[in-house]
Amino acid sequence: MAHWFHRNPLKATAPVSFNFYGVAGSPAANKICNDLRTTRARLLEMFTDITCNPEIMKNATDAYFSLLQGFIMPLDGTTQENKMRFIQNFKWTDTLQGNTPSAQQDAVFELVSMAFNVAIWYTKFASRMAGKENVSETEAKDVHRSLKVAAGIFKNLKDVHIPRLITPAEKGRDLEPRVIDAYIIQCQAEAQEVTIARAIELKHNATIIAALAFETANFYQKADHTLNTLEPECSSKWRKYLQLKQLFYMAYAYCYHGQTLLASDKCGEAIRSLQEAEKCYSRAESLCKEYRQTKGPGTTAKPSEQLFFLKLGGLIKMTLEKCQRENGFIYFHKVPAEPPQLDMKASYGLAEPVPFELPPLSEQCNPEVYTTFDLTKGAKNDKAKPKEEEVKPVKEPDLKPQKDTGCVLS
Repeated sequence: MAHWFHRNPLKATAPVSFNFYGVAGSPAANKICNDLRTTRARLLEMFTDITCNPEIMKNATDAYFSLLQGFIMPLDGTTQENKMRFIQNFKWTDTLQGNTPSAQQDAVFELVSMAFNVAIWYTKFASRMAGKENVSETEAKDVHRSLKVAAGIFKNLKDVHIPRLITPAEKGRDLEPRVIDAYIIQCQAEAQEVTIARAIELKHNATIIAALAFETANFYQKADHTLNTLEPECSSKWRKYLQLKQLFYMAYAYCYHGQTLLASDKCGEAIRSLQEAEKCYSRAESLCKEYRQTKGPGTTAKPSEQLFFLKLGGLIKMTLEKCQRENGFIYFHKVPAEPPQLDMKASYGLAEPVPFELPPLSEQCNPEVYTTFDLTKGAKNDKAKPKEEEVKPVKEPDLKPQKDTGCVLS
């Protein structure tokens, strides 16, 4: 399903040399600096390499973070701040703020910004896998897991690392709670979409599908509400996507709940549920048009052109007509004025974030080497006024859509 998911752009960053001149006072210290530069450059390359997969990404991430932690964790046997934490300036753009960077002279800022980009990469990898012409069961599992891994990274940053920043995130920036919460919830919702598609494909019980769809719609609504106080110019497009997905899955919930009601001989209520499904679906179609016309960051998804979207419209129409025929011949039930209350809890298929942990500290970063970093030997003027490096936008690969088979699983 190419163009099914909305994706905000990757964060861009200025080059970092890790050249500390007289500060790195031993060959081992110099090697750490050189390895930080090369592993960072390697990881940045992986973000736009279409041959990169989760295993390659994890290896590249671990290589850099195992070294970077040597500038964050206490290495002198005390609980005092690592003396190298504030030596290097880092610049990063934000996914919603165009090419205007934020800068902090703090290795924790670098850690959370880079890890944030890793999470964004996992969402883009999932989207790319889902856009393949014939998605195998293994590939669908990769999509599902990648979205949960991304959610786990975002959650770990929010709970553990972002609170350590000396300078709090500005409003509308990636590291502030509203934005990162929206990413966590969206990843969980999209992972559940994979589960719903599989349940439909395997013709699972309508009650299970309705409950999962309802929970997923609630996730999308929660993500949308999380962003409602952000500036419209940076959040409107993203919010339209979240709103259309919420209505789409409410349509699914009412459609399959209608099937459950019909099976329980509650034909009047079934008709009303299907009528509500029609309303939600129609509003989702309208929001698809509004979404395409709304300007803002990110790639434009085209959900209303996907077979998965179009099939639901046909299913609602067919099921409603069946209910109306049955009611005219057998049941003669009155159709309620109000739609049925969807107070359903899914027992299966809810997506939980995969817990994220940083890799162990590199063996290169030991107390002996740490003592050879001497901040008194550094050029104080250079430290106070770091060289200005330009932040160039990330050139992301242009992936052409493949033929849509209408399913997440083949």
